[in-house]
Amino acid sequence: MAQTDDLPDVLDIKTVAQSRLFRVEEISLRFKNGVEVQFERLKSASRGAVLVVPMLDADTVLLIREYAAGVQRYELALPKGRMEQDEDILAAANREIMEEIGYGARQLQHLRTMTIAPSYLSHATHIVLAQDLYAERHAGDEPEEIAVVPWRLSQLGSLLEHAECTEARSIAALFLVREHLAR
Repeated sequence: MAQTDDLPDVLDIKTVAQSRLFRVEEISLRFKNGVEVQFERLKSASRGAVLVVPMLDADTVLLIREYAAGVQRYELALPKGRMEQDEDILAAANREIMEEIGYGARQLQHLRTMTIAPSYLSHATHIVLAQDLYAERHAGDEPEEIAVVPWRLSQLGSLLEHAECTEARSIAALFLVREHLAR
């Protein structure tokens, strides 16, 4: 494990581009061996996101099928969304499932926080297990109604063969929850 004093020295950070969601930064670093380099990173404008694994029962997870603009197709994945200002992880998770699948959860557990492409992205996703679900729908910001797709966690292998299931965070979270529930 690297200690904080092992980290390279930050010489400069400049914003080179910005949108409403992201900021591209150029970061100049000096490593302990004296080598100086510049990296670009995509800095998230939010406090992170939640990705929720809503369990309808001991073996049934509720997935969503929604349009994914990045790959220009529909994706089968877990409910997720950005955390609002001053919103804690569990409150954000419960809000997201109420908006996206029409359920709230009486039992929420933050399992871990994950990153994707940490060399380039600052974004963090908090994985939350939601159990003891109850029907409750809140209005969300989705442009169309999201399809809810129940799937058996015991059939995770067949889900991975589905052409619309490619979102790495969802796949990792499903394996994480399957292992967690098996303990």
